[in-house]
Amino acid sequence: MHLKLPPPLLMLIALGGMYGLSEYWPLWRFSFWGQSAVVFLFCFIGTLIGLAGVVSFAKVRTTVDPHRPRKTSALVTSGIYRFSRNPMYLGLVLLLFAAFFYFSALSGLIMIPLFILYMNNFQIQPEEGVLETLFGDEYRRYCQKVRRWC
Repeated sequence: MHLKLPPPLLMLIALGGMYGLSEYWPLWRFSFWGQSAVVFLFCFIGTLIGLAGVVSFAKVRTTVDPHRPRKTSALVTSGIYRFSRNPMYLGLVLLLFAAFFYFSALSGLIMIPLFILYMNNFQIQPEEGVLETLFGDEYRRYCQKVRRWC
């Protein structure tokens, strides 16, 4: 697997795209009562979910480095991984939703499905191939029980 950019950097690129679209091509600007609370809520939940994924990896002392999935020493299926196979990436998506509400322009929303599409095809699928090679039937059973994103 030859990953060029780490997922947090890809999220920042998507964030930059959202900003650019909201500033230079704001299809529909919006605001509503409680908007700041919605931004905070998405940031808070996204951060908690992402950190829960990191903590789960740390507990079993396996790598969180997406550049080296072959160094994975354990299949993590407990904690947040009972609900999502990719909570760290889900956390990044929730941060992008926070940014969407913060920038307040419908045009920025396009960056979220583009980020998810990229992650599914160029990050998650290669990782899953490595995990299937490393953990075989155990990983396939886990995939049948737990969804990719949530």
